[in-house]
Amino acid sequence: MNPAPRSGLDRLRPRTLRAKLTWGLVALLALSCATVGLTSVFALRSYLTRQIDHQLADSGCLFPSSLQQPADTEQESVADDDHADTEADTRGQAIGTFGARLTDAKISEAAVVQPDRRTAVTLDAADEATLNAVPTDGSAHTVTFSALGDYRVYACVGKDDDVLVSGLPLASLQETVHRLTIVSSVVFGGALVITGVTGALWVRRSLRPLRRVTDTAAAVATLNLDSGAVTLPGPTSAGDPHSEAGQVAAALDRMLGHVQEALAKRHTSEERLRSFAADASHELRTPVASIRGHAELALRHPGPVPDKVERALDRVAAEAARMSAMVDDLLLLARLDAGRPLQREPVDVTRLVIDCTDDARAASPGHSWALDLPETPVTVTGDSHRLAQVLTNLLANARLHTPAGTLVTVRLEQREPGQCLLSVTDNGPGIPPELRQTLFERFTRADRRHPGTGTGSAGAGLGLSIAAAVVAAHEGTLTFESKPGSTVFSVLLPEIPL
Repeated sequence: MNPAPRSGLDRLRPRTLRAKLTWGLVALLALSCATVGLTSVFALRSYLTRQIDHQLADSGCLFPSSLQQPADTEQESVADDDHADTEADTRGQAIGTFGARLTDAKISEAAVVQPDRRTAVTLDAADEATLNAVPTDGSAHTVTFSALGDYRVYACVGKDDDVLVSGLPLASLQETVHRLTIVSSVVFGGALVITGVTGALWVRRSLRPLRRVTDTAAAVATLNLDSGAVTLPGPTSAGDPHSEAGQVAAALDRMLGHVQEALAKRHTSEERLRSFAADASHELRTPVASIRGHAELALRHPGPVPDKVERALDRVAAEAARMSAMVDDLLLLARLDAGRPLQREPVDVTRLVIDCTDDARAASPGHSWALDLPETPVTVTGDSHRLAQVLTNLLANARLHTPAGTLVTVRLEQREPGQCLLSVTDNGPGIPPELRQTLFERFTRADRRHPGTGTGSAGAGLGLSIAAAVVAAHEGTLTFESKPGSTVFSVLLPEIPL
């Protein structure tokens, strides 16, 4: 079953443990760097802002109060102390200092200190509204002028009840903060890249034992554990047993050890059972043949034989023949289980299908038999006798376990040179669900497929298991699909080199 397509966001989400640990490490470092960077920027901005506020508090409104004097007035000495202080304070202001006088909410004077002089500035109505909004509460406030930019301003009430506004530019503060932001971003970005690469390598190295565990589990998953001798991979040797990866590896090694021991015991038991079946079958062939021979000899006795005795001898001969066939089937299964090779020769499957279907038609004329064959003969490589036995068993299964009048269709299809698909289809009642899981197992009585249509002596339940074993020995597959009114057994035979 193919996995559902992943969305765009889901594709970016880390899937492996290594990716999650690496991204988690980088994310935590990024969060820490962002916290440190933002804290540093805000702390520096707050510190520089307080410094400007201290300068404004120290200078007060001296510069805007000096704006009442003419811009080119220079006096070496004056008798008026206020005049002298105003002229001295005006000249001592920092470059870029802003001053403005508001009279009746109107700007009467506005200037900015330049080297060795002051320059008048023109402010628009928005700037005038901004200045009028600055409270005279003894605190500094940040405003933005259309022509000057951002300023930290301080407002107070003058001697003539006008409002004096003094301010210092924030351009130097903003440039410093901007530089700190750039430097922090570059440094933290580089740290994130280096940490990401180093962290990925470190996580990869740390999780290397888990990779060995995964490889071992994947190797076990590819093994055929159904039957036969199985050799599991050795210990994973996943490093420190006190680490999580080491504990997982140790648990996997213990589990594989138990599984290996159980598989070895099972294989030994299977070998003993196969040997017993083969030996018992060989031992049974002689007495069964003797019983059958004596029964047939008694039936040929020239003298009169009572009817009951004759019937009993008939039953003995019939059951001896049935037991002989069962012994032959058990011997065949024992040979197939032992892996004995079958014959490899060209087999005309078309002729085989025609002959086996004719035999089935003669054995059960009450069924309807149909053939669906390609125009050209189909040939595969295999054992003709065993392949004929497969088809005979499938046809017997359809014949014995469906009622009279059932249509049985045999289809043959050439897939590729040396390959073919053979199917046997009947429109009978179908296979009961409780039999489908064990249909190819030995001694599954297929006559339960449709009670009342088969006979108690239909077989020992070896026909389909023999068919499946023979097909498997030909490296093919035997499958079935069943529902009321349609049961299909399909045999796919691949190309086998001679």
